[in-house]
Amino acid sequence: MSAMTDQNAADRAPSLSRNRDFWLLWSGSGLSVLASRAATAGYALLALWYTGSGRAAGLVAFAALLPHLVVQLPAGVLVDRWDRKRLMVGCEVGRALALLSVAVAAATGRFWLLHLMAVALVETSLGLVHQLAEQGAVRHVVSAHQLGAALARNETRARAAGLVGGPLGTALFALTRWLPFAFATLGQLLSLLALLLIRRDFQERRERVKRSLVREMREGVQWLLGQRFLRAAVCLVAGTNVLFQVLMLVIPFALVEEDGRSPVAVSVVMAAGGIGGMLGALSAQWWVPRVYLRTVLIGGLALWALLVPLMAVAHHPLLMAVACGAMSYVSGVFNVVAAVYQIRITPDELLGRTVGAAGTFAYGASALGALAGGVMLDVWGSRRTVLAVAALMALTALAAALVPAVRAAAHPASGGAAQDRPTVEESGV
Repeated sequence: MSAMTDQNAADRAPSLSRNRDFWLLWSGSGLSVLASRAATAGYALLALWYTGSGRAAGLVAFAALLPHLVVQLPAGVLVDRWDRKRLMVGCEVGRALALLSVAVAAATGRFWLLHLMAVALVETSLGLVHQLAEQGAVRHVVSAHQLGAALARNETRARAAGLVGGPLGTALFALTRWLPFAFATLGQLLSLLALLLIRRDFQERRERVKRSLVREMREGVQWLLGQRFLRAAVCLVAGTNVLFQVLMLVIPFALVEEDGRSPVAVSVVMAAGGIGGMLGALSAQWWVPRVYLRTVLIGGLALWALLVPLMAVAHHPLLMAVACGAMSYVSGVFNVVAAVYQIRITPDELLGRTVGAAGTFAYGASALGALAGGVMLDVWGSRRTVLAVAALMALTALAAALVPAVRAAAHPASGGAAQDRPTVEESGV
């Protein structure tokens, strides 16, 4: 009877293409991400324009990356504690005001490095809160059987914004220095308008209980660590993210510094990576019901280990582009499958905290990869660095195959039915 009821509900649900609230959320958040990517490209260019210092540009980039390490856990608490829609609205207002201040400063010829660093820090922090809230909101604007397709479209949108946003911000800066930030301000305001037009709530009704921030963050971490497969997957992904940061440095170093090619060659390789990621995200909704979790994790790591060495032997931009695109395709599929599984098994009242905890663990160490990559390239050159990364990636794949929690994950990547999600009490938090 329950299965029939679920099927009837699925039949009555509008398709994603006709789901007004989903498209408002999808398009509004897409504009927000595109605006943020364009502004990020403008930060470093503005710092270089006024100071001519690579160190100044590095400080601004550091300020923009720091929230990934220190903001995600407390942001998860806010997402679980407060109304998600109001929180997202507040984030868009704050981001628009911050970006507008840079546009005004650039238009009037005033520049303060600390101001630019503060805006990069605030805008990225609010963007992370917005992103966490949106992940929780998606399953409240689509039916359960559409979640995989919805998250695939979200991942595709993010990949497309990353592909377009950087070049767009650079082109706008070339026209005039304040234009990337004015465009970003407009994007955040349009995202705000889309949010205000959405009719549905973004969370289940629950009582607000005042507790300490530290305790709530600990609950999210404890729940995540209590899930054996998720715990193993986050640790493995954290290692691969460090390795990919090294590879991102290899591409310009190998092509421009060692081979003397034009920076356009780097753009070709990066564009191929963006396109591969988009294709992976688009095809992920086909993979989700057909693959097991252990297959995705072990198989994905193994494919990366096989593809990475191509970067060492293929210094031709087109061959590197093929390797980068293939690796990004796997990444696109992996991200969607992981998001579907985590969202479906996590209690709604813990979603923000667990996603924030996973993001902190998975991406917090990425800066170490950039530091290590610079040293490795100076000492070993690009080929030996890539081969070292390939060896470490192969060891990571082997570790995944040997971890009992990963080998035991023989259930579908879809994570099962939404009603089978463990509750807070069942998870022991």
